[in-house]
Amino acid sequence: MDTPNSITLATNLSICKVLTGLWQVADLERDGRLLDAEKAALDMKQYFDNGFTTFDMADHYGSAEDIAGVFHKKYGGNKAQLFTKWVPQPGHVKKEQVKEAIQKSLKRLQSERIDLLQFHAWNYAHPAWLDCLYWLQDLKTEELIAHLGLTNFDTAHLSMVVNSGIAVVSNQVCYSLLDLRASQQMTALCLKHQIKLLAFGTLAGGFLSEKWLNKPAPFMSESLTWSQMKYKRFVDAAGGWDKFQQLLHTLDLVSKKNNTSIANVSSRFILEQPAVGGVIIGARLGQSEHIEENKKLLTLQLDDMSKNLIRESLKQLTAIPGDCGDEYRKPPFLTASGDLSHHLESTPSPYPTEVGQDGRTKALSGTVWEDLAGFSRAIRKDNRILISGTTATHGNGLIGGSDPAAQMHFVLDKIEGALQSLGGSLQEVVRTRIYIRNIHDWEPIARAHGERFKDIQPANTMVKAELIGEEYLVEMEAEAVVRDAAL
Repeated sequence: MDTPNSITLATNLSICKVLTGLWQVADLERDGRLLDAEKAALDMKQYFDNGFTTFDMADHYGSAEDIAGVFHKKYGGNKAQLFTKWVPQPGHVKKEQVKEAIQKSLKRLQSERIDLLQFHAWNYAHPAWLDCLYWLQDLKTEELIAHLGLTNFDTAHLSMVVNSGIAVVSNQVCYSLLDLRASQQMTALCLKHQIKLLAFGTLAGGFLSEKWLNKPAPFMSESLTWSQMKYKRFVDAAGGWDKFQQLLHTLDLVSKKNNTSIANVSSRFILEQPAVGGVIIGARLGQSEHIEENKKLLTLQLDDMSKNLIRESLKQLTAIPGDCGDEYRKPPFLTASGDLSHHLESTPSPYPTEVGQDGRTKALSGTVWEDLAGFSRAIRKDNRILISGTTATHGNGLIGGSDPAAQMHFVLDKIEGALQSLGGSLQEVVRTRIYIRNIHDWEPIARAHGERFKDIQPANTMVKAELIGEEYLVEMEAEAVVRDAAL
């Protein structure tokens, strides 16, 4: 049963509505020196003893998993909820690598099972992310994972996941007064499928606080924390420092009215949004504890007047473009470094390619249809790329279930993957042809096409056709003219 302090995230999984985030462990260790795990575990215990029983971390948050392991063994036992993430490098992944990654986290956490494993995908055009999710779901049956979640997934691909039969209970996304991308289509989809949003960034790296009220904009430098470097980019994208100061002044009025802090007002507003299961507040273990302040957040109630003042102020901001997680996949990269250099070593081609004697290069996605009928997923000749009729087939399976939009988005992912493999991009597509099984599916399919091509607008044809394979609702082919003639 849900309480003012807790919420049921899934069967047998009740969490504190204010999760303690451990991402700043990596920032504290960026000079190469690891935190003292014993001391940091005691710092975690302070949160646990005060009712903050849910901790969020990742395999790449420095030694966070090791610290949590000491805490779990000595203090928290099975009464705390330890959430972590697996963020593999893009490229092909073998099934045994998935299990090895989870076993590594389990060893660090000193646990037999992960309460919630959250998965991040870098490049949707590379289908390995789907393989990883299916294999992670298999590990639930082995009881290595209790529940499966996502992190930084956009609406289209969350829909693809649930319609493909992969059971996820949450999606962790950036969601704050500066960034309301999750409040639209993402919220509607989560409510439909009873998926909870875990919101991070609600304090914008500490910028949403009295500390920055009436202060000049900070310079981007190494003197800032990684979180501050990241969220200064969000401030700039949302309209700049002057508009941000206007928001802070409104929040200051609301916080004084409610006898609380700007930080608590900012987080409470997001916590009360539909589909939000919890907000994640970062902890700089051993340096700054906000336990008493977080207790006030749990009991704070904003009246309608306060909420309306905030909503009116938000109208002055510029909406962050795109959907959830786009900041990790396409410009503008709203990350600490402003690109993906501190996240990725390389981005491998989604599909293997072969060069023929006639100068053509072919890309193969490995579906049964390519072998059966003797064709390539795509062919490049000089600066032209021709992509075959493409369905929502992955290996021997169907992606997207009976949802036409979910199928269409995977078709578009495969086409983008073929283009990337042959040195092209969606931006260079000049012609698309879409074949649909059921005429009443035309609109969701057209809208999916529109989402991906709204700024490209290639020549397009859509027709009703008798597709091969009753499970397929849509098939698409494409042509691109690549600016650089060399592969």
